[in-house]
Amino acid sequence: MIGRSPPRNEDAALLTGRALFVDDVHLEGMLHVAFLRSDHAHARLIAVDASSARGRPGVVAVYTAVDLGDYWQPGPLLVPPPPIPGLTFHAATQVPLVKDKARHAGEPIAMVVAENRYLAEDALEHIVVDLEPLDAVVDLEAALAPGAPVIHQQLGSNLAAHVVQHKGDYRQARAQADRVIARRFRYDRGAAAAIENRGLVTHWDARAGELTVWDTTQAPIPLRNGLARMLGLLESQVRVIAPFVGGGFGPKIMMFYPEEVLLPWAAMRLRRPLKWIEDRQENFYATSQEREQIHDAELAVTKDGRILGVRDIFLHDTGAYDTYGLTIPINSQCTLLGPYQVANYDSEFKVVFTNKPIVTPVRGAGRQHGVFVMERLLDIAARELKLDPVEIRRRNYLSPDAFPHDHVILFQDSAPLVYDSGNYRPALERATAAVGYDGFQAERARARAEGRRVGVGIVSYVEGTGIGPYEGARVTVEPSGEVRVATGVGTQGQGHFTTLAQVVADVLAVDAARVHVVTGDTREFHWGTGTFASRSAVVAGSACHAAALAVRDKILKLAGLLLEALPAELELAGGAVQVKSDRGRSMSFGELAVRANPLRGAVRPGTEPGLEATAYFGPDRGSTASGVHAIVVEVDPETAMVKILRYVVVHDCGRVINPVVVQGQIQGGVAQGIGNAFYEQLVWDTNGQLKNASFMDYLVPTATDVPKVETHHIETPSPLNPLGVKGVGEAGCIPTAAAFAQAVEDALSEYGLEICDIPLSPNRLFELIRAAEAAGAAGAAARQTGGAAGAAKR
Repeated sequence: MIGRSPPRNEDAALLTGRALFVDDVHLEGMLHVAFLRSDHAHARLIAVDASSARGRPGVVAVYTAVDLGDYWQPGPLLVPPPPIPGLTFHAATQVPLVKDKARHAGEPIAMVVAENRYLAEDALEHIVVDLEPLDAVVDLEAALAPGAPVIHQQLGSNLAAHVVQHKGDYRQARAQADRVIARRFRYDRGAAAAIENRGLVTHWDARAGELTVWDTTQAPIPLRNGLARMLGLLESQVRVIAPFVGGGFGPKIMMFYPEEVLLPWAAMRLRRPLKWIEDRQENFYATSQEREQIHDAELAVTKDGRILGVRDIFLHDTGAYDTYGLTIPINSQCTLLGPYQVANYDSEFKVVFTNKPIVTPVRGAGRQHGVFVMERLLDIAARELKLDPVEIRRRNYLSPDAFPHDHVILFQDSAPLVYDSGNYRPALERATAAVGYDGFQAERARARAEGRRVGVGIVSYVEGTGIGPYEGARVTVEPSGEVRVATGVGTQGQGHFTTLAQVVADVLAVDAARVHVVTGDTREFHWGTGTFASRSAVVAGSACHAAALAVRDKILKLAGLLLEALPAELELAGGAVQVKSDRGRSMSFGELAVRANPLRGAVRPGTEPGLEATAYFGPDRGSTASGVHAIVVEVDPETAMVKILRYVVVHDCGRVINPVVVQGQIQGGVAQGIGNAFYEQLVWDTNGQLKNASFMDYLVPTATDVPKVETHHIETPSPLNPLGVKGVGEAGCIPTAAAFAQAVEDALSEYGLEICDIPLSPNRLFELIRAAEAAGAAGAAARQTGGAAGAAKR
């Protein structure tokens, strides 16, 4: 079954409306929750008076920070920083409700519980809040300037972290370079904008002593563990269910959001179920975001384009709190190295607190930034050295015999950054052939003759995937002969119900439709980490594979006894076991499952009942996926609108389990990447107010903006897991901005544009074009004046 694309097991429920999402959960006596949020990005809380709101009809309770008592605690640090020598890190994590001061617009101050959401929202208007506005910290560089307002007084400054990593001797490499390319790059903020916002339903069963939480989380098991610890319950008393989730993209891996902490606590106090569903405007303030970094980078190269070294110093915006540690900036730091031979590398970053919402991973999780910096430096170097941009990449690729390749520095999982496998040049050659790169000069000329401006961009990238610590799975053959798989990862549309079923089906030689996968329910499986970092197929898939192998061994052992044959003389086929030399002698899986669980009689010592096994898999380190993106665009210089004519992705995610699922992941990733490149930008004013907190003003690409992506596969199996797979979930969005910038520059080559900021946006591109036209006109006038003066002298 591996390598094929059977119909997805989950689609019948999704397409017929039978799939359960959090907002589909309706319980008897359920109350609804709304939150009063700070209007100010930075303000001291003087007082909160909720007495009028508490007296409103239908209002059951109103809670402020004071009402929480000892339950009011800052949340846990989710990802401690890796042990990088000399690292500085100052933790400041989010709180359930504002107690001393608000640190970003939208931070919750009070929680209202009412008989319905309308009454709860109306009651918010009757809460009187006295806030003393403070100067907001919005600009990254200004945040670190002397005299800047301090967001967390206990820290004394807005510096959250300072990290330096080195390999080789960049200073010496720079001195030996024929050319040093230095630029400043800016990558601005965006929202994940999942189709389903966050939400949760909580129910406390006092008789059973069990708390059940339905949550849009990507990490149900860690969330269960944390809630049990906070509420003083056993982990077995807390059940977290992540049902179908309408897109995660990273912010839903963030845990212990204020709402997640408060609703379970209130449900236990009120003894009634509670529901909160985030509305779209709340999502722009209350859900974590990503992307803002400023890089000052330089590339040292020889005259023939060989990379001697790279230096990169950057600032990273963590928002008001740094709950997720250093995952994003370390990803940026490590991913910048790309598929290239970089012997000398100096990288330094500072993480900065600002009065904006919390920053946590969003699809790509900092990898985009590193790829953008390196690929832009290579483009500029190629232009200055008069080299073809494809050729400069070709000359610097790591060779296939360079693996495993140790980059020396530490990755975000605290392990050394070691590429396990790869073969980059075939992907480049296939991408150039697919997009017609060699003949593009003629295509450009034809377009120019028609008054059109077209350009092509081709970039490379690597992606660290499949990190630990571990995942587990339980595989069971039911008496019906159907196979059941339970695992701790959640699913947000990645096709887990199909791909994990295919892994098990491949081992047990059954149709994938007969393998029923259960995910995201802590009662079904107790141990695991979650769905993030393109790791589910690698880590959970390998656990499913190991559990299926153990079940296969049990099937063969039991069937050998019953069919009086050695296990080596048996084979599995179509949900049955048969003797190879006499296929008439066979038993179905269902028959074997019944015989494996006798109700009477003696059982051989050392045997286990049932055809069931549980297994875990934890990789030594992450596996390295890679690829090449090629894009053809048409740009209208008058309107600055860009139309994408073609998009080609050649990706290496190791062994492909399901080609259609992989294609879907890449298509979706490219759509998100196009949004990051040209459309999506959160705009803040100097007071920390978000100016475009709706889809009326925050541009998200539509179906008419995103082309069909042509996908090709290169397979270099990973040696780090038994399936040979690598992750693919973020591959579509990581290099998109770099490819887009290169193609737009190529289309407008006569303007001499240099794109160093992302998202570009139609407005920003319009400004760049007009500025280039003005500069060109000024230059022409100066030349004409100079020529006239020279003629006069003669």
